[in-house]
This record gives sequence, structure tokens and C-alpha cells, in this order.
Amino acid sequence: MVAPAARRRHSGGATASAEGDDVPAGRERSLTLERGLTLLQAVADAESDAPSISDLAAAIGASRAAVYRMLGPLQARGLVRREGSKVRLGLGVLRLANRVLPQVRFAALPSLRVLAEQVGATAHITVADGMDAQAVAVVEPSWTAFHVSYRVGTRHSVRFGAAGRAIDLTSKDGPWVVSCGELQTGAHGVAAPITGVDGLRASVGVVALAPLDAEAVGPQVLRAAADIAAALS
Repeated sequence: MVAPAARRRHSGGATASAEGDDVPAGRERSLTLERGLTLLQAVADAESDAPSISDLAAAIGASRAAVYRMLGPLQARGLVRREGSKVRLGLGVLRLANRVLPQVRFAALPSLRVLAEQVGATAHITVADGMDAQAVAVVEPSWTAFHVSYRVGTRHSVRFGAAGRAIDLTSKDGPWVVSCGELQTGAHGVAAPITGVDGLRASVGVVALAPLDAEAVGPQVLRAAADIAAALS
């Protein structure tokens, strides 16, 4: 006689563990999702030409047949597209990316408001788009007689301006970047990178029409960057 706690019989005659019939299925769905995301990441991480089915199979440790199966749902959602045996990211990824910026803006605004009021300068968060830097959120101070008007959507090279150069700043380069007149004559900036958020290349900074005391402003910019990183994590 089989103990009830060990086995039970479904109406269809099949037997299953009494610990939870849906556990294996749930685990299988989780593994399928993880492998699909790993495959999408492998397509995105290709450094040169679009990877082939064989390349992807080797990258994620799966068979070619498994890669073909996983590509189906990704193609249906426009996240990848196939060109023969080659696989590239699809426009669906771009649509998802466009949904991210409003979330970044929402998370950044409270810290930018604090920063702008403390420093008395226009505060902004700038996100990298390839080799361009784009301002995605801007807050102007409320109490100053005059300040820089900086439009959301403003773009410039990541090689110029405190905001651009701070995006890829490393620890050996210093905690923040100071600029003067690089993008606009008479404009002074201090910016620091946002770190610890996977996939995000961005900086937080302030810009003013008068020189900024970097030793005083720099730590405030760093604090805002850390607060925004925490809000996005």
C-alpha cells in the first residue's frame, strides 16, 4: 500500500508527487525564460558581425535546435530578426529602450531637485546613446536670480562637457569632472557618473554661468548620483 503523503492519483490515472504538481513545470518555465534571456543577451553582446545560429548555440551552451526554438518567441515580439543564419537585435528592443527613459527621468527628478536647490545651478541627468550624450531630465533652481536654461533632449558628444566626459569616468580618473566653456562659452559644469546600474551609461551634473567650487559641489553631485542609482536598482 502506498502512503497518501508519498503519492496520489489524478483522475486521468497519472501519478505525481504530493509536494506540488506544478513545481517541475514552474521550474521548467523559469529555466526556459532564463535561457531565452541569455540568448537575447548573446545576440546583443556580439561585438562585430551578427552571430550565426552556431555562434549562439556555442555561446549559451545549447544545441542548434534549441536555439531555433528559443528564437521563435523572441522574433514574434520583434526582439530579434533573422537574416538567413544570422541573428540581429530587432526594433522591439528599441521600443523597450524608449520606455526606459521615462522611468529614469521619474527616478532622477527628486534627487535633481535637491541638487539644484543646494547648489543654485541647473541640475541634469545625461544618458549615453552610443557616442552621443543626451539630457533626459533637467531641474532648474527656484531661488537664483539667473541660471542656465538647459533643454531636455539636448545632445552632444560624450567626449565634451562635464556631463559627457563623466559618463565613462573610471575611478582612476577621479570622482567627478569639471568643465568650462566646452559646450557653451561661459558655462561651467561639474558632473559624476552613475554607477552600479547594469546597462546604464549616464551621469549627473550641474551647470552654471559662474565658476563652481568643485570641492564643495563635487560631493553633492556624487551624492545625487548615488541616490539616483539606488532609486533605479
